[in-house]
Amino acid sequence: MRVRVAFVERSAGEILLGPPKSKAGRRVVGVPQAVVPVLREHLSIFVKDGPGALIFPGVQGGPLRRGNFNKMSAWPYAAKSIGAEGLHFHDLRHTGNQFAASSGANLRDLMARMGHDSERAAMIYQHESRGADQAITDAIDRHVQAEQDDDEDDDGSSGVLAPVG
Repeated sequence: MRVRVAFVERSAGEILLGPPKSKAGRRVVGVPQAVVPVLREHLSIFVKDGPGALIFPGVQGGPLRRGNFNKMSAWPYAAKSIGAEGLHFHDLRHTGNQFAASSGANLRDLMARMGHDSERAAMIYQHESRGADQAITDAIDRHVQAEQDDDEDDDGSSGVLAPVG
């Protein structure tokens, strides 16, 4: 998916189509294969043909306004029906970015995917993930074991770490 433009809702209720907030907002974002069938179905039902068509249009084809999003999308009902009452639409971006961060991607790659041009903004999603410490520990173990295996192939035990205890 290519992000080229964005709608910005001004405080006076005016909606403008223009470039994203930053240069980093203009980007190509991969869509996970698991989402593609649902996205195709949505596109075939709700999206008009044409390069400027909106993916999530309002009733008359224009952009959804922040003030009527919940009503127009039935978001609170949908969230409650899956046991996630209180979930906000923007929470999905946060969750997706946390998944991306837990993939092992580096900070620059995450910034590019998220459309951030500051490390500070991208760091919000760098939460400690469940099991991350164990994954790090396991990776260190693999490196140490590989070194030990390499040293065993050599003529001595120089550089081998001996177990403590």
